[in-house]
Amino acid sequence: MSHAIRRASKLALDETTVTALRAALKTTADEVVQAIIDEVPPYANALSGRMGATIRRAVRTALGHYLDLASGNATGGDAGDAAYELGRGEVRDGRSMDALLSAYRVGARVAWRYLAAGAVPAGLPAAEVAKFAELTFAYIDELSAASAAGHADELAARGRAHERHLEHLARDLLAGASPDVLLASRQRAGWQPPVSLTAVLLPADQARPAYRALDPSTLVLDDLPDATGVLLVPDADRSHLLRQLADRTAVVGPARPWTRASASYARAVRARSLSSDVRDTEDHLPELVLSADADAFADLRARALAPLRPLPVATARRLEETLREWLLHQGRRDEVAAALFVHPQTVRYRMSQLRELFPDLASPHRVLELTLAVGLRVS
Repeated sequence: MSHAIRRASKLALDETTVTALRAALKTTADEVVQAIIDEVPPYANALSGRMGATIRRAVRTALGHYLDLASGNATGGDAGDAAYELGRGEVRDGRSMDALLSAYRVGARVAWRYLAAGAVPAGLPAAEVAKFAELTFAYIDELSAASAAGHADELAARGRAHERHLEHLARDLLAGASPDVLLASRQRAGWQPPVSLTAVLLPADQARPAYRALDPSTLVLDDLPDATGVLLVPDADRSHLLRQLADRTAVVGPARPWTRASASYARAVRARSLSSDVRDTEDHLPELVLSADADAFADLRARALAPLRPLPVATARRLEETLREWLLHQGRRDEVAAALFVHPQTVRYRMSQLRELFPDLASPHRVLELTLAVGLRVS
């Protein structure tokens, strides 16, 4: 309290004045608390009962310390520490710094009125009254500053802790943690669970900028391997979300119940591994299904397309492409020819070859197996 201490050095109240003021401390403290209750709405109910008694004692202590300061017998440090903790406590009680500053202003006015009323009759010279007033308000200013610092530090600490809890929840979700773990994690984070979450993959340096345009309940991680960022967007309107991400390199997974967000994340990761052009995983479901088990798909292709294996590579490739388009276009020759950029007679000739190679081409089971085998173009 250097500012107030400098003023106190110019004003050393005599023992008679200090004794008179100390005698009025209880009344002064009670009047200060009552004025705060009456004039600062957030404290209307906060200072009643046991809490009110505690605050009254704290006010008396602060006023006593102030008189020590005014008489030249204190450094002011303890009061500053208490004011700092008071600021922190206001955050824990859910009150703003504005409320506390209002309380300080009211308290300063009332305290000065009672202190002055006691100091002048006790013999404080008129010339010293102005210095006494200056010290009073300097003291309150420094208490206010200490409380503001405590309030800001507590908010910052809580913000960091909250951010850590949200990140921990996001990691638990991506890891597919059990429902019990997820419930505990979301409670620590104070996060209200939505019906669904949609995972979005994008470069790490785009994660925070993209997050600022989304629902504030979105969970964000920007420190995953390979410089990848992840957003978990609650109850997303898919078309709107895709428009919001139109200018970003993003892969949007499916919406899943919030406890199964890991499934949305896993699909987005796998879709990105298929192609750098994927944006909406819903547009690539066939590819995702056929690539879900790469070994099984390879075995299916090898078995289903075994009749093509003895042929020259170029011939086998042409026939496979013809078979693919034939199956996809359900045998409509002109459409197959258009897709392959060949004459319909060429399609007729190739299909004659294929029927010789696959005598059971009309079998439903064979059609299913071949459709899956040629469903993806394999380079």
